Amino acid sequence: MDRSAAVLLLLLLLLPPPCAPDDRLVLDKPLTAGTTIVSGGGGFALGFFSPTTDSTPANNNNKLYLGIWYADDVPTRTVVWVANRDAPATNTTAPTLSLTNTANLVVSDGSGRVLWTTNVTGVVVPTTSSSPSPTAVLLDTGNLVVRHPNGSTLWQSFEHPADSFLPGMKLRVNYGTRAGDERRLVSWRTPDDPSPGSFAYAVDPDTALQIFLWNGTRPLMRDGPWTGYSVASKYQANASVFVYQAVVSTDEEIYLTYTLSDGAARTRFVVTAAGQYQLQSWSASSSAWTVLGSWPTWECNRYGHCGRYGYCDNTMAAPTCRCLDGFEPADSKEWTRGVFSQGCRRQEPLRCADGDGFLALPGMKSPDRFVLVANRTLDECRAACTGNCSCVAYAYANLSTTKKTGDVTRCLVWAGDLIDTEKQVGNVVAADTLYIRLSNLDAGVDRRKSNNALRIALPTVLTSSILIITVIFLAWFKFKGRMRGNNEDNNKISHGGTSISDDLAEGSSAQDFELPFVKFEDIEAATHNFSEAYKIGQGGFGKVYKR
Repeated sequence: MDRSAAVLLLLLLLLPPPCAPDDRLVLDKPLTAGTTIVSGGGGFALGFFSPTTDSTPANNNNKLYLGIWYADDVPTRTVVWVANRDAPATNTTAPTLSLTNTANLVVSDGSGRVLWTTNVTGVVVPTTSSSPSPTAVLLDTGNLVVRHPNGSTLWQSFEHPADSFLPGMKLRVNYGTRAGDERRLVSWRTPDDPSPGSFAYAVDPDTALQIFLWNGTRPLMRDGPWTGYSVASKYQANASVFVYQAVVSTDEEIYLTYTLSDGAARTRFVVTAAGQYQLQSWSASSSAWTVLGSWPTWECNRYGHCGRYGYCDNTMAAPTCRCLDGFEPADSKEWTRGVFSQGCRRQEPLRCADGDGFLALPGMKSPDRFVLVANRTLDECRAACTGNCSCVAYAYANLSTTKKTGDVTRCLVWAGDLIDTEKQVGNVVAADTLYIRLSNLDAGVDRRKSNNALRIALPTVLTSSILIITVIFLAWFKFKGRMRGNNEDNNKISHGGTSISDDLAEGSSAQDFELPFVKFEDIEAATHNFSEAYKIGQGGFGKVYKR
């Protein structure tokens, strides 16, 4: 090797590597645009990216964001987390990501302007050169973690999600000492703009019991209130992907999390810029993301689609809106046309007196706008609703198997219109038994069913009565006519080969008796040509006339 070649080799060895060291960021070695950190298993990468590939001169100031995306087995860059969503850099400002001696991650531009920081406070880190220093590590779960020199976690990206819900992440509501530290998934503004969009998916901070998909402040979809279950579902997305969801309750928090079956393809939940909450899985065969599930699934389970006192019946092959028992469409014509916004109305008004009762509707997603009543047993919950005339429904869940301290009951009561409920399919652990207040319910007897039976039976009885009266009238008419015309004869009238006896001969058997035959001309004359003035009623078998 000649002298010049040796010098060149030495210079190459002294040059900094194109990527930051392995899977972590350390003090005094910032991450710059064009370099990445890759997790230990190669699953995720951290770096600066531009959401658009347009490189025309008019767009030479493309926005740059710090993000995390799938690395090894997803060739199409899919970003799952973004840091500086509200403050992008440009490709002319040379942004960097640095780890400071206060254990903070900082994104800044070439002029030193801070675009984003982790805002870790109250951390004392040794500053001597011989002391251990904090590190930022990208885990193979996609979680970026800042660690104290003693190994404890000071900050993690999983607690500050963007639009994606990854396996192992917690979507939670905190209470106790960590109250107010809620998690929200927020969509991108557009597929090419990672700034915060208008759609969000999160646990309802007001009740800490249910999850919403919002468009701004308007709800688009709502999961039912938490019933106290620990394992929510084992969801078979396809032949190779199983999603295991669980709700975990501790003294400090309630959170939703999930894991995937061994060997499953890359899979995530995401709030899309179009306003859907989707379960997506990477398909190696088609080199594209496959949507395994999308919510809202049906038009009728969009928030409030079935109107007040209406519900989405998911037990049908094509789910549609129905009225709760004891209610009927407020506008039957609109309801028939598939317009359900006006909802349903009571068939009988409440009286708040003897006769009002509660009808149990099992397998329901409880409605929204409930009031949580603390520390009530089932009997006490029922009594609280029964004794209040404005209470129209209640539901109850025992949380003692999931909550070890505090209030281990869940009593929900409703004082206004019931809105946004569903009939669940099968034995769904997230379903409630909803008790709705109705009139004409007493001592467990549903008087509405008796009334309905009466409504069905009454026309039948009336029709039968009219038919009997008609037959008797015709028989009487004929008999009187025969007696007047030929009182002494016992003749037989023959019609179509059928012989009908006028009276019973002495010693004849009862089965020989048949109804008399009457000519049409006689009936026409007796009813004055079927005049409406002579009609006395009408049934299922025709009209009844007086003579």
